[in-house]
Amino acid sequence: MKLKQAITGMAALACITTAHAQSAGTFYVTTGWFHIAPQDSSHPLKETSVGGSPVNIEIPNTGASLSDADTAGFTAGYFVTDHIATELVMGIPPTFDLNGTGQFAAFGKLGEAKQWSPTLLFKYYFREPQAQFRPYLGIGVTRTWFTDEHITNSQFEQGVLHGPTSVTTDSSWAPVFNAGFTFAFDQHWFAGVSVSYLPLSTTAKLNTQATTPIGKLTVASETKIKLNPIVTYINVGYRF
Repeated sequence: MKLKQAITGMAALACITTAHAQSAGTFYVTTGWFHIAPQDSSHPLKETSVGGSPVNIEIPNTGASLSDADTAGFTAGYFVTDHIATELVMGIPPTFDLNGTGQFAAFGKLGEAKQWSPTLLFKYYFREPQAQFRPYLGIGVTRTWFTDEHITNSQFEQGVLHGPTSVTTDSSWAPVFNAGFTFAFDQHWFAGVSVSYLPLSTTAKLNTQATTPIGKLTVASETKIKLNPIVTYINVGYRF
């Protein structure tokens, strides 16, 4: 009788522990792999000033697209209730290749840049806290900016831009739409998969010291690029 009571008590304790692992007040961390797939398009390259004088010269059938990228990622989250969690998402900044489109396609890769996009998510988890499989929907916001932007194609730089060119990009806020699930192995360890969509755009601004028939002139140009990436995240995590 005592053995039966002890076994029953241990089983009840195990259920309570498992439930607590996914319930209000629980912290968790994950690490895994991000794949970023831009669904991009761009406006034609437009010269905005030459030698300090404003112009508005659009070069038809020109543009650029971004390559896919992969990087390691990390998240830290907290269950506010049994079903609602907040999560901070970070990744090692991936490097994107900028490839020419239209009449620039013949040049192939034009340049590259690193992307930073820390993200705050709010997630709603379905099913009960003790469930092994828990799908969720999330919404959040990200702040995105680029660093180390530069032209890597000297043929494009000299033949099209006509001189050494520096590149800057705008930073921007964007909403994040997220869906995924977690699968618990025990009260601490779990794995997860998520997919996010970010309606995101940036303006790339070029400043060229161009060689012209009348000498060196500073030429400013820009193009707006819609990135709109789909981001998948495969991860393993630990709940405290």
